[in-house]
Amino acid sequence: MAQLTDDCFAFSGPLLRLDDMERLIDERIAPVSEMEQVSLTEARGRVIAVEIVAPANLPPFDNSAVDGYAVRHADLNADSDTKLVIAGRLTAGKQADIDLKPGQAIRIFTGAPMPKDADTVFMQEDVTVDGDAVIVPKGLKVGANRRFAGEDVAKGHVVLPAGTMLGPQHLALAAALGITSFTVRRRLKVAIFSTGDEVVEPGAPLPRAAIYDANRYLLRELLERLGAEVTDLGILADEPDALATALRQAAKGHDLIVTSGGVSTGEADYVRDAIERIGSLVFWRIAIKPGRPVALGVIRDGAHSAVFVGLPGNPVAVFVTFVRVVKVLLRRLAGARPEKLTPLPVRVSFAYKKKKDRREYVRVALRRGTDGEIEAVKHPQDGAGVLTSLTETDGLLELPEEVTAIAPGDRVGFLSYAVLIG
Repeated sequence: MAQLTDDCFAFSGPLLRLDDMERLIDERIAPVSEMEQVSLTEARGRVIAVEIVAPANLPPFDNSAVDGYAVRHADLNADSDTKLVIAGRLTAGKQADIDLKPGQAIRIFTGAPMPKDADTVFMQEDVTVDGDAVIVPKGLKVGANRRFAGEDVAKGHVVLPAGTMLGPQHLALAAALGITSFTVRRRLKVAIFSTGDEVVEPGAPLPRAAIYDANRYLLRELLERLGAEVTDLGILADEPDALATALRQAAKGHDLIVTSGGVSTGEADYVRDAIERIGSLVFWRIAIKPGRPVALGVIRDGAHSAVFVGLPGNPVAVFVTFVRVVKVLLRRLAGARPEKLTPLPVRVSFAYKKKKDRREYVRVALRRGTDGEIEAVKHPQDGAGVLTSLTETDGLLELPEEVTAIAPGDRVGFLSYAVLIG
């Protein structure tokens, strides 16, 4: 099922830069090929496989953008107010079968079709009604407050390109065009498990020197938000043969396997060794902090294969590497277009130093400074195992590879959790 070939990466350096990782994933990994039809009400989070072309104009006819009075601009005085006879009334959903003659105006409401020969609409709060006439002020431009047929979308225009991951805004556009179904790629099937003799299921008795497993619950939520079908394989002990067997079996029915823990350089980190026994490891260290030990490879079981991603064991590192590594891979496998992350510049309130040639992410909260400007405040604890550094902050500062230090007052790119998770 995996779309990753054994020789897809040609990387021999000690650390793989994020930009190189994203480029290689885009170039070498193909999305799942199976497609299916889904209805408008079932389509949220699905990835379009075939582009959507507008079957009609949107809006389908010229209409009023406001409640007011439709007029012929040619009837208006250039240097003074104009008095026009009110010749009719048009509400939304009614046919525009009223003839507008010179010197007349039509009472019109938002969404109502423009009467024939009318080209401009005055807002009701800008006019004065005088019996059966309306007095309109000078100076309004021709075409004001009028929506033209097709000004939003022209018939035949590609409105939703292939690779669009459908959100509420896309579904609203499709509904407005009368589209009721989509051809989408099937959902990705992803298996997750945690490793480590020290990891215990939440709710179970907690031995001394053990910790409850937070990573699987974090990963499941992140994956399901992106539309994946998740199989939770639980917690696996640090035993090489058991790990290899579990990974081989998971490859039979999944496109991607995501694990946490066991990919570092410690003597008890067995996941990397298991991958090399039953598949191929194409890289295992990325120039990112937190989260340097990230492994990517292929697991094979006869004719079946799956992409494998091994994440660090610390939960903050799991979060950061998921949103900056796994999410890129997941979108590519799902057939979604690459996400354009645009960090927004914010002023920082602290000094910070980092190593060159490594992308670093700093957890920060946003607050309003004494001068009223928004500024980023660093969480007091840096540890990759400090979960409150995620719950008590608003997002991540992204420090590029070439940056080695920032100072109070500098402007640095900020990525909100809402953007990273969504």
